[in-house]
Amino acid sequence: MSEQSLPEAARPEQTGDALPDPTGDALPEYAERILDVAELIPPGRVMTYGDVAEWLETGGPRQVGRVMALYGGAVPWWRVVRADGVLLPGHELRALDHYRAEGTPLKEASRAAEGHLPRLDMRRARWDGGERAQGHI
Repeated sequence: MSEQSLPEAARPEQTGDALPDPTGDALPEYAERILDVAELIPPGRVMTYGDVAEWLETGGPRQVGRVMALYGGAVPWWRVVRADGVLLPGHELRALDHYRAEGTPLKEASRAAEGHLPRLDMRRARWDGGERAQGHI
């Protein structure tokens, strides 16, 4: 994904192909807003990348995913998910531990499923943002 596809507020100040330093002190304002939404999602519930972008009324799923990949380690990243309910590749077992601890609804995997990992039950787990007026970012 190029930096040009990020909303203006999420683009790094640097020139060239350099990515923003995720260990730096200054987060882009757009990234802060996404991380704030991730922290609002109640335990046992999830929002898709697209849901977060729609809730913020800016950007899209790819931009949200990019921010979560760069900066999401300090927030409940497992609550911002793919729309198909597939667990985040490379982090499946860590996410699954969180989902089970929080009681997040899961669909057990069929024996034919790769790795026999469950998926999120999106119909039951998806959170719509609740009271939008309260705490809207």
